Amino acid sequence: MNTDNLEGITDLIKTTLRKAISYMEYRDLVRQLAAEEKSTGPVQTEALANYTQLNDRRMKRWDKVFKLDEDIAQKISKIDRRITWLVLTESWCGDASPALPVMHKIAALNPNIELKIVLRDENLLLMDQFLTNGGMSIPKLIQLDTETHEVLDDWGPRSKAATALVEAHKLEHGEILPQFKEDIQIWYNKDKGQNILKDLMELLPLE
Repeated sequence: MNTDNLEGITDLIKTTLRKAISYMEYRDLVRQLAAEEKSTGPVQTEALANYTQLNDRRMKRWDKVFKLDEDIAQKISKIDRRITWLVLTESWCGDASPALPVMHKIAALNPNIELKIVLRDENLLLMDQFLTNGGMSIPKLIQLDTETHEVLDDWGPRSKAATALVEAHKLEHGEILPQFKEDIQIWYNKDKGQNILKDLMELLPLE
């Protein structure tokens, strides 16, 4: 996070939260766009529309299959600090399709955790404060104190384990090859969201 202007970032976050939507509203949006063969964002291409359709199917599956162990669910349910997870994403983002359902399942366990979603390309000023290696990588989760809007932490665009796979691929090939996008989704499916869950648990204010 860019810490040069914390007061300005807080004001920006407050403004962004006023137009944020819930996870279910986001799912409805993606479902509608997929049916219309469109995507979020100012640029509309066949590829982005196809990724949106693919992600709609993926999120539907993740919503059904992702489960939390009882002991982890108990830890989450006991959190007594009010926090907000503000997430920047787009409908075509492949890394968001497994991550957002995991975030939703966590937030659903405790009313002190609020999940709010905004679109990256409609909130570039905020995105610029949370770049990853200089890039606007998504999804990007910003963990906030609900009362003060103080930034407590951030996460994204991938779990530590998935990031290691991406970096190894880049080191070997010099870039992300098209086939890798399919390979990483296969890895996500085998991982069953557990590394995303592990990272997000490290963010939470657990006792």
